Amino acid sequence: MSSCDWVSKAHRNEHIEHASQEASLGASPGEEIPKRKANTCPFLALPPELIDAVLAYLPAIQLSAIAATCRKLYQQTTADFHWLRLVQQNVPGIALSDPGPCKSFRELYAAHDPIWFLPKYKIWFCDRDLMGKLIVVRFDPRRGCIEGHQLLAVSNRDTFEHWPADSHVLIHGFEPQVKLHLDKPVLQFNIRDKKEVGKANPRAVANRFAAEVPMTFGNRSDPMFSNFLLTRPLDPETADARLALAYPYDGIWPPPAIPAGHHVSGARSGQAVACLSPSDLPRSREEISDQTFRIRQWMQLPGTPSPPSLVGGQAGNLASMVRVLNGLSNMANGVTPLAGAVGVHIGEEITTYSTLEPGLYTPTPTKPWRGIWVGDYSGHGCEFLLIHQPEDAAASDEELGLRRIDDEPDEVWETRREEARVYRGRLEAIKLTGDPNVPRGEYTFVAEDLGPGGYIGVATDAPFAGARVVKSRGHIAATGFVRDKYVESQLLLIGPNRLAQYWVGFGHISFFERVQVDDLLTP
Repeated sequence: MSSCDWVSKAHRNEHIEHASQEASLGASPGEEIPKRKANTCPFLALPPELIDAVLAYLPAIQLSAIAATCRKLYQQTTADFHWLRLVQQNVPGIALSDPGPCKSFRELYAAHDPIWFLPKYKIWFCDRDLMGKLIVVRFDPRRGCIEGHQLLAVSNRDTFEHWPADSHVLIHGFEPQVKLHLDKPVLQFNIRDKKEVGKANPRAVANRFAAEVPMTFGNRSDPMFSNFLLTRPLDPETADARLALAYPYDGIWPPPAIPAGHHVSGARSGQAVACLSPSDLPRSREEISDQTFRIRQWMQLPGTPSPPSLVGGQAGNLASMVRVLNGLSNMANGVTPLAGAVGVHIGEEITTYSTLEPGLYTPTPTKPWRGIWVGDYSGHGCEFLLIHQPEDAAASDEELGLRRIDDEPDEVWETRREEARVYRGRLEAIKLTGDPNVPRGEYTFVAEDLGPGGYIGVATDAPFAGARVVKSRGHIAATGFVRDKYVESQLLLIGPNRLAQYWVGFGHISFFERVQVDDLLTP
């Protein structure tokens, strides 16, 4: 192609592009239109209100990335109402009005990044031993801290009475008092502590997402130390294969009975962090699980450390001996070890926590028993449960066996239609905390069908008069969760906030009550 041909072609292309611009801007052919300045972004020409409306859809990372593009967008993306929105999204049950100890909501958000998912999901349960632990994580706006406390329950009644319908059956009284153990947090992140840790560790960590975060709890003299670890979820294929195994499911947490979006490798009691695979730890922000985390905990006493062979190390292990000597040197110089400092770790263990999708425990008009519950387990005390009602396929009146009777009042007909959709499907009671017989993460009882397939009748005797009674299966086992089996039982649907379980073979009835978790979110 000659140079004349190339110029001619370029001129034609320019003419076509110019005509296209005229058409897109509504100009008539031949009319002059203003040429756009080079390197000008059309987005910046929008009114500030429209730009803010677009920015309101962005998460924190994208908002920060846009702030680095130019001065105008920096000014708009750093406006504090954007960061108030981001913080507020992660602190349910609390209406924020000021950033507390921070100068701005942007500073507050950065102080607790990337762990805002802890108060967002609020309910966390763990794999510690067979009993487990349930904690509620909340945000304190006055102190600007995130803290998690163990949820406890104690029954104020230990009486029993005979059931009028069967004098051989005992009804155990149950009036639970649910509260948080505020004296000693399970986890705590203070803004001041984070700054102190940064000063104590000036050298950057190669992978900060895999690094352990010490939690001091404001008490340097406490011999118990705790470190917080982010987690990386297993890929679905690996998780499904391991969950298909028999208990304890190859250490997967949470276990298969509890619906979960993320699964991770649980660490057994006494397992050291070095035993965790590198694949268990996130290598980037994208790999962080926002539905699981780990806590490493150990005891470190003042005084002369014990030999490595007495605290889980091996005699002759040079690395263990160095840890002992470091601990001795620090104590000899009057240095109080920070949480996470090198030293002799006694009783070290790793606990893995998981959360629940809010939809699992939020009741709906047709699934009114969904929620977090507390139950009476006699000698084992109170235990917390997830009442799970899986979704059912939509069904018409005909499919539910409903037919309107001639001259039936509208109110009666609508009541029958509503009850047919409420008393339907499966109800599962899954332990969030357990006991030496049936551990956390296992079914405690299951009602296969709340509808006609499981219907027994309506109770007529006090204290259950008017309650619907359906067939259920209770889960029992010997100590250590061996020889587990399901036994005959009946579920009494007293109301949306109270249930009773009749253990037929044991001849007693125990109660379950809903836990109002949102009432515990305000410090």
